[in-house]
Amino acid sequence: MSLTTELRRTIAPPRGARRPAPTTTPPLAPGALPGLGHAPALLRDPLGFLGSLARHGGVVRIRLGPRTVCVVTDAHLVHTLLVALAHDCPRGAVQDTLRTAFGDGLLMSEGQAHRDRRRIVQPAFGADRMAEYLAVMHQVAEERAGRWRPGQVLDVAKEMNHLALEIVTRALFDARLSEEATLAFHRALPDMVKGQIVQSLYPHPAFARLPLPVNRRFDAAVRVLNRVVDQAVNGAPRPGGPATGPATGPATGPATGGAPSGGCPFGGAAAAGPPAGRDRTLPKLLRAATDPATGRPLTEADVRSEAITMFGAGTETVSTTLTWLIDELLRHPRVEARVLAELDEHLPAGTVPTPEALARLTYTRRVTQEVVRLHAPNAFLMRTARVPVELGPYRIPAGTELLYSLTALHRDPLLHPDPLRFHPDRWREGGGAASAGRQAFLPFGAGKHKCIGEAFAWAELTVAAAAVLRRWRPTAVPGARAREVVWTTVQAQGLRVRLTPRDGGRPGAAAAPRTATTTARTRTATVPRPAPPASPPAHPAAGPAPQPPGTVARRLPGELRGATARHADWALRHGLLTPTALPRYQAYGLPELIGHAYPRARDAELGLLVDVLGWFTILDDRFDGPPGRHPAEARAVVHPLLAVLAGDAPPPAPGDTALLRSWRELWQRQCDGMSPAWRERSAAEWRACLQTFLAESAHRAGRTFPGLPETVRLRRHASCLYPFMNILERVHGADAPARLHAEPALHRLRAHTADAATLINDLYSLDREERQAAAAFNTVLTLQRVRGCTRAQATAAVRARIARLREEGDTLRRGLLLRHPAGRWYLDGTRELVEGVQIWTSTTRRYLGADRTGGGQPRSARLSADPRG
Repeated sequence: MSLTTELRRTIAPPRGARRPAPTTTPPLAPGALPGLGHAPALLRDPLGFLGSLARHGGVVRIRLGPRTVCVVTDAHLVHTLLVALAHDCPRGAVQDTLRTAFGDGLLMSEGQAHRDRRRIVQPAFGADRMAEYLAVMHQVAEERAGRWRPGQVLDVAKEMNHLALEIVTRALFDARLSEEATLAFHRALPDMVKGQIVQSLYPHPAFARLPLPVNRRFDAAVRVLNRVVDQAVNGAPRPGGPATGPATGPATGPATGGAPSGGCPFGGAAAAGPPAGRDRTLPKLLRAATDPATGRPLTEADVRSEAITMFGAGTETVSTTLTWLIDELLRHPRVEARVLAELDEHLPAGTVPTPEALARLTYTRRVTQEVVRLHAPNAFLMRTARVPVELGPYRIPAGTELLYSLTALHRDPLLHPDPLRFHPDRWREGGGAASAGRQAFLPFGAGKHKCIGEAFAWAELTVAAAAVLRRWRPTAVPGARAREVVWTTVQAQGLRVRLTPRDGGRPGAAAAPRTATTTARTRTATVPRPAPPASPPAHPAAGPAPQPPGTVARRLPGELRGATARHADWALRHGLLTPTALPRYQAYGLPELIGHAYPRARDAELGLLVDVLGWFTILDDRFDGPPGRHPAEARAVVHPLLAVLAGDAPPPAPGDTALLRSWRELWQRQCDGMSPAWRERSAAEWRACLQTFLAESAHRAGRTFPGLPETVRLRRHASCLYPFMNILERVHGADAPARLHAEPALHRLRAHTADAATLINDLYSLDREERQAAAAFNTVLTLQRVRGCTRAQATAAVRARIARLREEGDTLRRGLLLRHPAGRWYLDGTRELVEGVQIWTSTTRRYLGADRTGGGQPRSARLSADPRG
């Protein structure tokens, strides 16, 4: 049993057990420095430091200079703090900074004032408003995505900030901010956040009034945000803007992560007011309300206070989550493919989303939940105990500041196993995260301060992501991935992507709105189909989104074009191809497969890979003819090739001299500079690959069919994946670590890699192989024959197997990486190899035959073929 588990048992004893008497104080975290306490550790690595405290107890004291703060690390106790102790523990110092600047509003008010204000705003979130909000979200997102251009490099965080701000402005205020106001808003946010943090750490509030640079920038940011809100509320900015402070009106936390109230990543009071006209906007709703405490209408200060709450709460945290969502989909193309396939089925492109349509996007919801869990926007939130309280076995004195981190809670391995892994299926019904309970997942807080705009926030994430991903295929700019930058929120900074239109997309024009119909059959009939989905609907588990065959060629234009031209010359010079056969062969786009599968291959290694793949493809095609049906002819082709691997002189058989001559050169090029261990391993695996041609020819000659186990074995080696995994080491310039090669787990990973790539190929090559005269050794066909199942059942079984192989492969890679970090390049290469096979097989002309729909190659994949063919 782990030490952490033991500690947690003392924190939360089982029901019915006798609770220990409350202790005087929680334990003090180790590592405090004289005079500074734990402040250096918190500032150096906020998430790492806060996440490490759980091992010391459910509540742990830390020192920040002269102040002592209690960090609540246990999810059950955080829930108790937010619900049972909400009255006794109001918001803390970080949020008080904003109250001083903006006054009280829904986000900052407490007690009866908060309940009264919540009742006023609540109607804005009724079910009757959601359809209107969805229409605005859809229109805004489509318009913004339509302004981007192919090849444009996008600063994702900046664009998502602008998108979220525009949605809030249009949906809640029926207003449009000027570009100048939008830019000013986003420039002011960092100064607001930094000033909020620094001022909350001052030993005395009077420090906030000193003319320090951080205070001046904070005050300037407050004035800018007030002017922007004025423009939205009143239709035009006031010259100079209002003065700061509660007397002049605006309310609460714009850029602070919004969630000071209860941890809502989208703010304590996100969004209100429908877009149907100025008479139904948020300001109109507030101006028509009466303050229950006084019986008088709300003041303009109250209206502006709530308005600035909506801007802050509904902008930064939503845009941050959208940025992380795009980053995770870039890292997990299979997840992106499943999301796009689900959107294609339930929310066709160009349709206005409805609440009913969103409810059917079950996988997309799991993905957004996982993004919010892994990247909870709130690094930390605070409460203050105004009276003595008890949290589990701990007694907390009055006046104690209580801090908790949603990010740390959501990454707790006891609540969410393998917490740093992005795994949307943990949210499946009955899954670990779904069954962990509401106390383990608190993105919107809990209790009376729970985020009032939860439904609005989830909808905004889905609609915005759908508009962006349907139209564009983003590719990360090298060295520009998202990184965590922690203030009060965990921001995503640095992600830059290059935009490529998805097949059939219409960049530059927003899709015409349509209303989603109620059935898939009606949708198909009434709504023009969108661009082909990123993953063929018939094979969503097969792999990542297929990309246009030129994607990698555009990324490495000179290298791939050069390798392609040199390979054509090489194949013609060796007599492998005739000039008349060359155009059809080049239409296969084999160099593009290498470009996808080996993104780090350069120069000689890139040329070697293209030549080896081309040679093997030509060899494979030879066996569609007589050698594939006559064992003697098969032996005449294969035995000389095997002799080269053994270092023997080829037997004096007629064979295929072009194949033999080119193979002798290729084998020498593969082995140059490699170790004897590598040569021995590679020769054994090439031998196993080439011998499958003999076995298949014998089966065809005898009109026999292998069973399923033999089919799996034959296909695993016939795919040539093992030799190509060895060439990873050639590309890297050194053998993978010997201790890594000795791992049984690596042997399983290599088998999984070969099997997954082979099964993907079997799905897409099915039509081609069925059209051949000779019997095809395809796993789908074998399943139909052996199990007596239908084509749909066989393909479904293969898809499920691919998904399992990839998931198990990811698990094996993580374990191997922990033990052999020096072999990361090799482990990553096995994953990239499978992904490259998926991308190429789904688009290559080699498998795109006549446009028919009955076979294993789906129509949607054919439509995404290289138009140059």
